Amino acid sequence: MKASPLAVAGVVLASAAQAQVVQFDIEKRHAPSLRRRDATIDATLSNEKVQGGYFINVQVGTPGQNITLQLDTGSSDVWVPASTAAICTEVSQQNPGCTFGSFNPDDSSTFQVVGQNLFDITYVDGSSSKGDYIQDNFQINGLTVKNLTMGLGLDTSISNGLVGVGYINDEASLGTTRSTYPNLPVVLQQEKLINTVAFSLWLNDLDASTGSILFGGIDTEKYQGELTRINIISPDGGKTFTEFAVNLYSVQASSQSGTDTLSTSENTLVAVLDSGTTLTYLPQDMAEEAWNEVGATFSSELGLAVVPCSVGNKNGHFSFKFAGADGPTVNVTLSELVLDLFSGGPPPQFSSGPNKGQSICEFGIQNTTDAPYLLGDTFLRSAFVTYDLVNNQIGIAPTNFNSTQTNIVAFASSGAPIPSSTAAPNQSNTGHSSSTQSGLSAASGFQDGGNDNAAPLTSAFSGPGMFVVGMTICYTLLGSAVFSFRWL
Repeated sequence: MKASPLAVAGVVLASAAQAQVVQFDIEKRHAPSLRRRDATIDATLSNEKVQGGYFINVQVGTPGQNITLQLDTGSSDVWVPASTAAICTEVSQQNPGCTFGSFNPDDSSTFQVVGQNLFDITYVDGSSSKGDYIQDNFQINGLTVKNLTMGLGLDTSISNGLVGVGYINDEASLGTTRSTYPNLPVVLQQEKLINTVAFSLWLNDLDASTGSILFGGIDTEKYQGELTRINIISPDGGKTFTEFAVNLYSVQASSQSGTDTLSTSENTLVAVLDSGTTLTYLPQDMAEEAWNEVGATFSSELGLAVVPCSVGNKNGHFSFKFAGADGPTVNVTLSELVLDLFSGGPPPQFSSGPNKGQSICEFGIQNTTDAPYLLGDTFLRSAFVTYDLVNNQIGIAPTNFNSTQTNIVAFASSGAPIPSSTAAPNQSNTGHSSSTQSGLSAASGFQDGGNDNAAPLTSAFSGPGMFVVGMTICYTLLGSAVFSFRWL
């Protein structure tokens, strides 16, 4: 996972009898309120479109200590930074400290250590968090899970904790104890709050104030068309599942001037659906083709592909097709793929070249040379996704942006299929669609007159925000890192 910290708005809960679902609503900068209805539990998450990521305000311990944690489908442990960790106590201009909160075990009467020095998680970029496995009360405005197993980051290079909701086979405990434990989604099912270990994610659009993660069910008002089931890919052929990896069959760029299929030298394109990753990361050659389509350029200063912010107003989209030629397709518009580099003050500008004087934005498709590739928030906001950890399937459909209606349908039982869904026909977990055309027929439609904007940057950016940009990029690359190291 790749992510970055942001401010949280608050929490709203509701609960209802019959529904057998637990829902966390996503909101942006709104004060919380409390409401209850038949066994549905709503809690507020905060979305910050500049820094990216979705965070939830929780309480840990007795009495509860307020901590803001990042929601992450790409990892499996709940962990919190310890108040004594150096990153929390050694505050400086470069290190703002644990501004999202930290946990002091001495202030909790229900705290207990269950695995001393056994919590040890390392991320691909080298950042890490180490400490103890603990058990304590975990509360989201009235919903309390007693004695939840969590990590306590005593020695951590990451200043905010996480709520990992992935497979237990991806828990950090496998690297130390060689065993797993019931994580939060499993505990919700064991406590009979939900019927099966599954959840649905609806992030809504980049500027939205509402969205949700719904445990134990789906909401038929939050997507368009059919909800289609596709298989999750196991790294060992179906014996063990560790992450939400699926076959990405094709990526196409479409504008009013044409449609292009992006090509790659990869034999099989496997991508992980990861809410803890702010951007989308595709193979180097495929990402470069996407950049050429929209006139993005790679900035060595920032280590990112950037575009003029005006590109976000262009018509056109990128289509992501899954699990074979007959699989589901999700379109992502340019308005969802062009992000501000920072907030507060005017944006930086190109100081020379064909884009001189234009504001600089981050492009939502970036490059990486290592598989698996990651479909982060810049993709997920355009999709309604159900994660079924029992049947090892993903339900996916185009999102219904800004829906104000709700129709929640719970899973009937443990192992029941995703409600209101159909299986994709002729599924394939290998291979991908190859480009059969030359040139960039869609590029002129994206760029209003060709690919001139794709010329390399000739000098540094300008503008008073460049220091803040550097700090933001630092968080994006460090944040909660890329995705957890996998123990075999």
